[in-house]
Amino acid sequence: MQPSRYLQTLNKQQAGKGKTVLITGASSGLGEGMARLFAKLGYNLAICARRTDRLARLKAELTSKYPNIRVEYRALDVSDYDAIFAVFDAFADDFGGIDRVVVNAGIGDSRRIGKGRFDTNRRTVEINFISALAQCEAAMNIFRAQNRGHLVVISSMSAMRGLPKHLTAYGASKAGLAHLAEGIRADMLLTKLPIKVSTIYPGYIRTEINENAKPLPFEVDAKTGTKAIVAAIEAGVDEACVPSLPWSIVGQAMKHLPLPLINKLS
Repeated sequence: MQPSRYLQTLNKQQAGKGKTVLITGASSGLGEGMARLFAKLGYNLAICARRTDRLARLKAELTSKYPNIRVEYRALDVSDYDAIFAVFDAFADDFGGIDRVVVNAGIGDSRRIGKGRFDTNRRTVEINFISALAQCEAAMNIFRAQNRGHLVVISSMSAMRGLPKHLTAYGASKAGLAHLAEGIRADMLLTKLPIKVSTIYPGYIRTEINENAKPLPFEVDAKTGTKAIVAAIEAGVDEACVPSLPWSIVGQAMKHLPLPLINKLS
């Protein structure tokens, strides 16, 4: 599937018309990029993040450009677990339901284990896993009540294997999130509920979260990366490494390569 061409077709069809997608961490990076693409497809948007000034500007831009969609925003610090449930429920009330939730909010700031940076690593794991768990719980509460929905979690290619240096705790948190999503997917199969669960594994995408990092293997810009992510989500995949080339191949290799070779990807 060629993401740009696929999204052009969906845009002509206005595939999101009458549907609502909720995105966490939508004030910048992948979240903001996804919001722009979903708006173009005709989706109504429920966007949340800590920086409401950015959300307000994004709402003004998108409603001006796409006057047929509705955009609502709320402040959300995903480290406040009670607030996650309150915000998700408020959005569901606003729109009369939520069709898709994208669990995107996260941080990438982790450090080598045993170097005195436990607080940094703990916060990374709490935000990327525990906060994501709360988001999944809040989303699934809504979807179970509706008897429909699409849960999307944004994991990482670093979840494929244990990685060294600054990726150790980060990769572990994203691996936990991927297994959480697979478990929810398994439960939907077991209970035969019509709720879709997708896990997205982005490769190296240059965004604000890593703008000062050194050049990374197979890196793409944010525009290319978000197109690949949204195309995979729209295709309703169970799991996808994005961009598909080379990451679908790299992902399979990562599961079997010896650690000295894996280290070269970090």
